[in-house]
Amino acid sequence: MTIRVLIVDDQVMVREGFSVLLNAMPDIEVAGEAVNGREAVTQTAALRPDVVLMDIRMPEMNGIDATREIIAADGDAKVLVLTTFDLDEYVYQALRAGASGFLLKDASARQLAEGVRVVAEGEALLAPTVTRRLITEFAKSVEPSRPAAQAQIGDLTERETEVLVLIAQGLSNGEIASRLVVAESTIKTHVSRILVKLGLRDRTQAAVFAYEARLVTPG
Repeated sequence: MTIRVLIVDDQVMVREGFSVLLNAMPDIEVAGEAVNGREAVTQTAALRPDVVLMDIRMPEMNGIDATREIIAADGDAKVLVLTTFDLDEYVYQALRAGASGFLLKDASARQLAEGVRVVAEGEALLAPTVTRRLITEFAKSVEPSRPAAQAQIGDLTERETEVLVLIAQGLSNGEIASRLVVAESTIKTHVSRILVKLGLRDRTQAAVFAYEARLVTPG
């Protein structure tokens, strides 16, 4: 199966560069390009790409608002955010809006292609150390909705809550399984149930939720 990608960036050189890199991959095809968030929303609806590579800072409509509109229109849409700085408040907001992960714009061709593949498969693109720093940094300023969050957490079993905390700490399924001395398939089941019970899209949003609910203390 060929993965169809929509590239969204207001800089021509960036779009062309990513197009060349991705089209050189045998399993990836650039389905289209957009120069701002508004065009990204329109193009996503028209082209139905498997992955949207989304810049954040653009004229007319930024990548955060565009991501929010795309996800609202299609809950299965997959957005991979592009950023120049890993510790960027806008990236955190994009993750909360429904993005499946983020990549730095200076990523290598291999990292870019692998990121697209991971997100296309429905997984969250989490580089544990970077994502943990990012979420920790900006979760410090979040005022948690404690009653609502606590009510949702109450729906989780003790083991599911434990798994959620480990997700927020940046551990993979394999690492969580090793930590809890269970099969990795068991952890996958727990993760799926956590996402359903909390109404979350993926591991990225689960990590954000854990910080905002103060299950994990920033810092």
